[in-house]
Amino acid sequence: MKKIKKYKLCLIVLFIFTFVFSIHLFDTEVMARKDSNEKIKVYLTFDDGPTFVTEKILNILKEKNIKATFFIVGNKIEGKEEILKHIYQDGHSIGLHSYTHRYKRIYEDQDSFMAEMNETSDAIIRILNIKTDIIRFPGGSNPYLNDLFLERLHENHYKIFDWNVTVSDGLDPNKSPRALFKEAIKAKSSLSRIILLLHCSADNINTSKALPEIIKYYDKEPYEFSKITEETKEYYFRYKNKKNH
Repeated sequence: MKKIKKYKLCLIVLFIFTFVFSIHLFDTEVMARKDSNEKIKVYLTFDDGPTFVTEKILNILKEKNIKATFFIVGNKIEGKEEILKHIYQDGHSIGLHSYTHRYKRIYEDQDSFMAEMNETSDAIIRILNIKTDIIRFPGGSNPYLNDLFLERLHENHYKIFDWNVTVSDGLDPNKSPRALFKEAIKAKSSLSRIILLLHCSADNINTSKALPEIIKYYDKEPYEFSKITEETKEYYFRYKNKKNH
């Protein structure tokens, strides 16, 4: 009986290991830094704007002289055009985060996904007269990405940016600023760069309250803040190739 229990325990451990490995981030830079003196870039990224919370975050970033990246939801732009302009005028990067943020519509098929990103891109071009090619899948690229889809995105000059450190403000916006701060600083020491997922939708007030402490923590050696651009090496979750997905 003890042998059977031990065997079952081994199977559970093996399952957990396999699951974790299957969603491991695809990035050859997720390893110990060769040079201990090399700085770790910290990319602060904010999803789901623009909203009035985005404006609060922009004011904090300006005060701290930090550049960040904002992944925009297209149908939130109307009435918030000045906030979108504020993002751009302050020198931050702007990315695409779908038009509706409705998963069922976005992930109906690849054509729907492309249409959502293109529509948001067109809206940004109309207001700012700039084209951005950096995108973030709502909820992350897993399990939607595969070789053929990746090839199609690259053919359209899109570059994907998932994340390797996250806070739960997207799931629980009412979580305390202190709790969000603690989540934000849980970066593994092996990471050579940190892409931190935060949110700036209308209910993310506590994220803006946590931000000064997050910045204070990373605003020291060996870290340095940076923004994502078209030249930044893309970063997406490891995926199992499904040709027909």
